[in-house]
Amino acid sequence: MITVAGFNTAIDRFIRLDALRPGQVSRALDEQVYPGGKGLHVAQTIAALGERVQLIGLIDAAHRNLIGRRMSERGVLFHGIEISDSIRHCLALQEAGGQMTEILGQGPLLSEAQRASLLLDFRRSVDESELVVLSGSLPRGFPPTTYAELVAQVRDVGKRCLVDASGIVMRHALQAQPFLIKPNRDEIAELLGRPVDDLSAAIDAAAQLHGRGVAMPVVSMGALGAVVADAAGVWHAELTLDQVRNSVGSGDCLLAGMAVGVKRRMPLDQVLRLGVACGAANALADETGFVERRTVEMLLPRVRVQRLTL
Repeated sequence: MITVAGFNTAIDRFIRLDALRPGQVSRALDEQVYPGGKGLHVAQTIAALGERVQLIGLIDAAHRNLIGRRMSERGVLFHGIEISDSIRHCLALQEAGGQMTEILGQGPLLSEAQRASLLLDFRRSVDESELVVLSGSLPRGFPPTTYAELVAQVRDVGKRCLVDASGIVMRHALQAQPFLIKPNRDEIAELLGRPVDDLSAAIDAAAQLHGRGVAMPVVSMGALGAVVADAAGVWHAELTLDQVRNSVGSGDCLLAGMAVGVKRRMPLDQVLRLGVACGAANALADETGFVERRTVEMLLPRVRVQRLTL
């Protein structure tokens, strides 16, 4: 079993339009609504790859059936903590040329009792899990040290913890030395205080994170692929796609693939290969943050993986 703490569940709205014209009327060409949030994306992708997974997150009355039914259909055991306020809404606008604009909702401010309910479900779920993933932003009301504290709790019971976060939450989590972290290009630049614009910089960044106590740091670089480091060295993987339909959530799917690879104790290069194939599979589909297993299996042989020199 893999447990995913994706506390800040959301409703994702994906809209295609000819062009986004600020201050003017823009008409949608196509609109889709999905249950979302980074943790939800991770959990449903893990399930698509055939692993048992449970997700802990928020739910409200308006979307209880939508999210609960979708998770059940996709094989995710969902522990939804219901709140009276609305969960957050996120909007992705894709123009005809491919340019993407994302607007991420703020979400509810949780009470002490609501925060305690999420954490209680988390602790119960860890007991029956082999691997734990902390994914996405924290709902308002949680201190920025929350992920760091959860990493320590997971490590204290002898299990591995993977973290995907940003800003001060990631900075605190890094100090707790989780097994794996997965910053993207912007997040790693913020974390290290310098640009990470090319493969060489990503290699240096991954090596530096490993030197700071992260056993398996991953740096995702969009079209440049991803880099991962461990005690034995650094690997890079990439996959060129002829067409991208929706890249939102590809980083979440990459993390999900790597979580499955870690859980199955695959060699590091194959862990990275699976992750990159999952990220690419998401980019080929319409839905945000979800892959089909057959697409991943079709892409796996096309992923180029190479060992790098520091």
